[in-house]
Amino acid sequence: MRVAKPKGLRGLDLAKQLAEVQARMVEAQKDLGQHTVTATAGGGAVKITMAGDQRVVAVEIAEEAAEDWELLQEMVLVAVNDATKQAQALAARKVGEITGGLGLPFGSGAE
Repeated sequence: MRVAKPKGLRGLDLAKQLAEVQARMVEAQKDLGQHTVTATAGGGAVKITMAGDQRVVAVEIAEEAAEDWELLQEMVLVAVNDATKQAQALAARKVGEITGGLGLPFGSGAE
């Protein structure tokens, strides 16, 4: 036979869990800034490196890519969008690691 906890104690457990999750989320956000993802376009003519907190930290463009400005603009756009997707996926994985066992509607990593 299972004895239920009084409602007040269940609320305290939940509050404690949420406080722990909040602290872990702050740490995860800091940690994301230390990880990077890299995306390329045009067979490597454009390379974008983005931190996990979605800051672009490096842009590399091959000299020959500057010959066609319209194509260069498209390659930069493609590489930035790909790097952003990768950084978002990294963040979702980190959040999922923290919230996965709590049954919360966010942070599952599913898109």
